[in-house]
Amino acid sequence: MFLNDEQLPLYEIKANLFKALAHPARIRALEILVDSPGQSATVAQLLAAMDIEASHLSQHLRVLRRHGVVTSRRRASHVDYSLAHPGVVELLAIARRFLDDRVATRRGTGNTAHQTAAAH
Repeated sequence: MFLNDEQLPLYEIKANLFKALAHPARIRALEILVDSPGQSATVAQLLAAMDIEASHLSQHLRVLRRHGVVTSRRRASHVDYSLAHPGVVELLAIARRFLDDRVATRRGTGNTAHQTAAAH
């Protein structure tokens, strides 16, 4: 979050968060962190798992850090990135369920996670 975010209405703060997430490379980096031991990875590990230039990854990580989605820690010659809050895992999981439900609905299967949960 930006330093002046606390002066904004909550809906604008949320919109800024979603803007920070609105790039495939940022989502991919977060997915890698979610699946990494300790939900942490070095820049080198992120680069190895992504098809992206180091300068571009750096810019994307800077956006995520500025919005409080990830944290960074320098360790000797490495920089580790970690999820800043466990809610990021849940946020990505909810987005996945939402998208899975949309795909199921469009395919006409009608077997959405919401409907499945309601049946139990």
